[in-house]
Amino acid sequence: MNSEQRKIDKQLVLEYQSGNKSAMVVLVKRWHKLFCEKAFYILKDADAAKDIAQDSWNIIMDKICNLNNPESFGSWGMRIVYTKSIDLIKAKNRKLSELESYKYEQDILDVQDDDNESLKRKLLHTVKKLPDNQQAVIKLFYVEDYSLKEISAILNISVGTAKSRLFHAREKLKETLKYRNYED
Repeated sequence: MNSEQRKIDKQLVLEYQSGNKSAMVVLVKRWHKLFCEKAFYILKDADAAKDIAQDSWNIIMDKICNLNNPESFGSWGMRIVYTKSIDLIKAKNRKLSELESYKYEQDILDVQDDDNESLKRKLLHTVKKLPDNQQAVIKLFYVEDYSLKEISAILNISVGTAKSRLFHAREKLKETLKYRNYED
């Protein structure tokens, strides 16, 4: 802005500070488009630029009475637009960072779920390889949640036999799972 433009701005600011509210209307007409352009240059978003310009005008109207150097209105107003634009970018970046962090946490949970599913599949596959009598005891004990005494009654075997079958089935599962973990 040349010195003549600064003098006009100075005069309008002084008039507004003296109580002439129509001076602000003239300032808005002179500067609003430039404020929008500056915000758009920084943000690359027309709607956000308009919002920033409007927010900047609200700040300007609140603080113009304290402006000590009325000639500097243009650079002062542009600085407000610039600061508000940068603040918006920072806020968007924080939000994006939070979303990325949330997505990363969800990805970790998904991987853990996949690992659990993989383990379940391995266990089921291994159980199916056990002899039928050991499969029955494992399923009744872990899936159906029966006690050894109840299992012995259901299968018509002694409690000792139920314990023995459960023990041997567990040992085979442990060996198979240890061996499979080395394969992964």
